[in-house]
Amino acid sequence: MNIKELTENMSVSAQIKHSDLADLAKLGFKTVINNRPDREVPFQPRSKTLAARAKKAKITYLYLPVISGGITQKDVDDFAALLAKSQGPVFAFCRTGTRSANLWARANPDSLSSDDITNIGAQAGYVL
Repeated sequence: MNIKELTENMSVSAQIKHSDLADLAKLGFKTVINNRPDREVPFQPRSKTLAARAKKAKITYLYLPVISGGITQKDVDDFAALLAKSQGPVFAFCRTGTRSANLWARANPDSLSSDDITNIGAQAGYVL
């Protein structure tokens, strides 16, 4: 798992494994958001299984599937709503982390300037 910290309260990564949820809890994450639709590719861990593992790890698990390359304003609004009600730090993931990073950037929960968002994305390896 290659965690990319965007802010003190928000990190993203590529697809996680079942066992990563216990590690995320040990690292202090309180909420995990899965932005990857089930069955996007064969053999990807399913949301239901990840949710059960998160519960065992005592970490909040939220599922907001977003189609790759098709982020809508509703997706952004839904992501912002999840962030607003989530205890942090928050960790979000998708196939590569790009969708999750872009959702965060467009939701802009920290009211950052576009230059700040662009720089944060670049430091994490994403074009936002």
